[in-house]
Amino acid sequence: MLLVLALGGCGWLAWWVSDVAIKPNHQFYTHADHSDVVREIKQVGAAKHVVIGSPGKYARRQGTFGMRWDGVEATVGDVVATTAGSVERPILTGPAPSVGTTVNVTGVMISDPRSSLGLNYSEVSVQTELGPAPAWYIPASGQHDSTWVIAVHGQNARRNALMAIPALHRAGMPVLAITYRNDEGAPASSDGLMHYGESEYRDVEAAVRYAQRKGAKRVVLYGGSMGGLIVGQFLVRSQLANLVSATVLDSPLISMPMVAAFTGQQKGAPAPVLWATSQIIQWRSGVDMNELDLINHPPAIKPPTLLFAGAKDTQAPLRMNRVFVAAAQKMNWPVTYEEFPDAEHVESWNSDPARYEKAVTDFLTRTVTNSR
Repeated sequence: MLLVLALGGCGWLAWWVSDVAIKPNHQFYTHADHSDVVREIKQVGAAKHVVIGSPGKYARRQGTFGMRWDGVEATVGDVVATTAGSVERPILTGPAPSVGTTVNVTGVMISDPRSSLGLNYSEVSVQTELGPAPAWYIPASGQHDSTWVIAVHGQNARRNALMAIPALHRAGMPVLAITYRNDEGAPASSDGLMHYGESEYRDVEAAVRYAQRKGAKRVVLYGGSMGGLIVGQFLVRSQLANLVSATVLDSPLISMPMVAAFTGQQKGAPAPVLWATSQIIQWRSGVDMNELDLINHPPAIKPPTLLFAGAKDTQAPLRMNRVFVAAAQKMNWPVTYEEFPDAEHVESWNSDPARYEKAVTDFLTRTVTNSR
């Protein structure tokens, strides 16, 4: 009886983990951390500082983050003072909340390119094989509109998490920030599940074709987290991969087998649960996770690539990035590697916006703009 219960429990846990892994959760990044309460607003020179009591994990992290309350948004900078029960941060943009307000400190999100970044844009529709998917189109800042940037966000994220948009725009190219199947506002797949790039890459294909119809000759692909995995699978699987001039990958899921093993270690999951989870995901989605691995299954076309990684990433193992960089050298894949010592998953920009944006601008200038 105990064996039956143990097996049943293992199976239930594996099914639950598979749900988290492949079922879209559109509220994942909107859940408020109600432990962040404003204790004090200080005037420090020309700037205001917010003192947050009982701070959550984001409120304690160094870097640039968003702060939201009651539909209002602001941006806060590095922690300048800390106690056992509070942190103090400067308010970089936006208003100051009132003392006693409950705020949500989290990754910086943009309302839209014009409101948050001062960039002109239009909402356009990309026709995918499943139907129309919304996208932001930000026109070029220079004379390089024959090469477009296609920006692909990560799992459960949205276009408004793409903080690289200003740097991509400054490189002088149009930017198309897309949605893909199972996103809010985009068409759903028949099973309603994420396929980790195995099918989502076709929505990137649709975006490339959209860009071609608008005059693009070449594209740059930008992908964060699972968006990086989708970009990688586009290079592996798409007949349009030869149009890619360069790729920028931020905390990408380069090797799903290594990501799965790392996640299991982080959670302390026993080997039977990891094995069962892998089998259930493959059965439910039809995706062979072992194939989703740019180290052991690289693309034939290997464009110049800029890779961002955070040394404190708890979702994409740092070792995976270093192994990939070493493997890329052996396979003549030109990879520029930028490792940020204090950054969590897709938080390299947050930890040092100036360094991040300079790296993007310099890379695209070197590999795309000046190569014409």
